[in-house]
Amino acid sequence: MPFQLKCSIKSFDMECEVLCSLCHRNLVKVITSCSNLDFKALVLEYMPNGSLEKYLFSHNYFLDISQRLSIVIDVACALEYLHHGCSSPVIHCNLKPSNVLLDEYMVAHLCEFGISKLLGEDESDLYNKTLATLGYIAPGMSLSFSDLSFFPLPRKYSVTTRTGALA
Repeated sequence: MPFQLKCSIKSFDMECEVLCSLCHRNLVKVITSCSNLDFKALVLEYMPNGSLEKYLFSHNYFLDISQRLSIVIDVACALEYLHHGCSSPVIHCNLKPSNVLLDEYMVAHLCEFGISKLLGEDESDLYNKTLATLGYIAPGMSLSFSDLSFFPLPRKYSVTTRTGALA
């Protein structure tokens, strides 16, 4: 069996295992899965508003500041659950707007666990393999913290940490 096929099978199986074992209002729900050598599918709960990427990078959609903050809080709650609410902490490792799905009420649901790490109690990796879909990233193209623009705010708004309010 070719190396790429083995990696994609492991990635899919890991995503199924992780998603099926988690239960939180801000994580996408898995209805069922199907896996064999020729075909793999996850059937997820339908999210009628699509991904956050559509709202952030399209001129046809608009999120006001309260919707953006609500989405930030939803994603933060999902990550808090993954890091602290599971018996073995899960590190998502692939957080981006296309992996945040929005339901009919614009509640954010985190998905795409193909790249994830399960941590033991001593925070050592229990599963430390590359689980991503194989691809190529050119040297120097990885993102640094300063490159992230996941939830851009208009310049006239700023979030203060003392009051937690918009100024």
